[in-house]
Amino acid sequence: CMNYMLPVSYAWGNFSVLAVGIWAIVQRDSLDAITMFLTGLLLTVLTDIIHISIFYPAPAYLSDAKRFSIGMAIFSLLLKPVSCYLVYRMYRERGGE
Repeated sequence: CMNYMLPVSYAWGNFSVLAVGIWAIVQRDSLDAITMFLTGLLLTVLTDIIHISIFYPAPAYLSDAKRFSIGMAIFSLLLKPVSCYLVYRMYRERGGE
């Protein structure tokens, strides 16, 4: 997000899911909050794949900062399935079916 290589929609999508995640953690009894957080995480997995595949720069234009930025975006994408699994377990603990 800090290198401006990916579009603004990438940052807005991930930060809005982060805000919903904070809401889901604060309201421990809300099943709607955790459902929205899980849905948002699943949607950002799809949109992150699309953003990274479309906006990946040519190797000639990769500086160290851009390489680090895209590496962190890919690392975040790789950790999202683990986050989805953990959020799903929280959903089941709160009484989701």
